[in-house]
Amino acid sequence: MSTQVPALLDGLVDDAAVFPPGSAPLPDAVAAHRRHRASWYADLVGPLLVPASRLPELAALLDAGEEIEVGVIGDVPVARLDEALAGVDPRIRVRQAEAAVAKRGEDPLPGLPELVGLARRANRAGAPAAGGLAVYAEVPLTFGLMGALDALAAARAEGLPVAAKFRTGGLAAELFPTPAELAAVICGCRDRGLPFKLTAGLHEAVRHLDPETGFTHHGFANVLAATLAAAEGAGVERVAELLTATDPRPLVQRVEGALAAPRPLWVGFGSCSILEPLTDLIRLGLVNGGFDA
Repeated sequence: MSTQVPALLDGLVDDAAVFPPGSAPLPDAVAAHRRHRASWYADLVGPLLVPASRLPELAALLDAGEEIEVGVIGDVPVARLDEALAGVDPRIRVRQAEAAVAKRGEDPLPGLPELVGLARRANRAGAPAAGGLAVYAEVPLTFGLMGALDALAAARAEGLPVAAKFRTGGLAAELFPTPAELAAVICGCRDRGLPFKLTAGLHEAVRHLDPETGFTHHGFANVLAATLAAAEGAGVERVAELLTATDPRPLVQRVEGALAAPRPLWVGFGSCSILEPLTDLIRLGLVNGGFDA
């Protein structure tokens, strides 16, 4: 068996080491990211996620001639994101920018034009990131959600590289969408041909109860199986069933048959640990652990 990460898992896990709950110092995160990118499981790892305000600090940590691929998280207003992206050190290759368009409970539609405009400006001819910057709008699971997805789909129809991002956890129970809610979002993106990312809460492969917080977390293997089913035309009810599963066997069975093909719809998720999801994938037999057999 090859040690290569299967195509289905390529770039599944963005390196969110500097964000909670890990909150690693940026120098440590950069050093660890170098190790991940040089490892046998490098294909599993997406870009290093960095707050926009810390891009100058990141540049100072790079060795001469070193390049690094990053995703920029908008911790500044969208107008200042333009400035941050325009002034980024050329050794920092910004692959994606992500920002929230509204707070929980707010209508996301009014905030979308700013991010769509950012995508248009960043990808115009002559821009520093021309043709290579994906922009993710973090949309709250609230009223106006489907209208926001329509707006993003319309922007994609113009040729703009925009997509959606959703939270699947956090520090409060209400930040964890139900399986039915998440299934509706996945199917909504499927119906619009809209890629999406997820963030927060996906700490383990299979749906589980966290004994410390009492919160039930979604599993990333559940999401993977559910997304595959949605891409094949499954309805919300079937997708929700897969998100609810706590037995890994039906999830692995669904995923194993698709390992050789690129992942549909779901771009991936950020994790403050790369080794934890990798370990889960090895335990489930979806990655062979780096050993040739």
